Amino acid sequence: MPSTTALPQGATSTRSTPIPSWRTVVWDDPVNLMDYVTGVFIRHFGYSEPKARALMMEVHTRGRAVVSIGMRERMEADVVAMHGYGLKATLEAVS
Repeated sequence: MPSTTALPQGATSTRSTPIPSWRTVVWDDPVNLMDYVTGVFIRHFGYSEPKARALMMEVHTRGRAVVSIGMRERMEADVVAMHGYGLKATLEAVS
């Protein structure tokens, strides 16, 4: 795991390139029931029922929903987990 170094007081970071950010997208499918998808979001991501239901409805009505954003390795793990639950999911770079 990379270590972090504190900047001296009053100093600012000069990092010119932002840390890459990725997102996990879950896609609508004709197989999984809405209650099942809601349950997956609650179990895997720890979302509240209202948040999980809102994401499920976005998947259902818009065809897709961003369910998590973060570092690539974590988002890859979320995609694999969604596949394990039988959901269609992909990884996208945040632009």
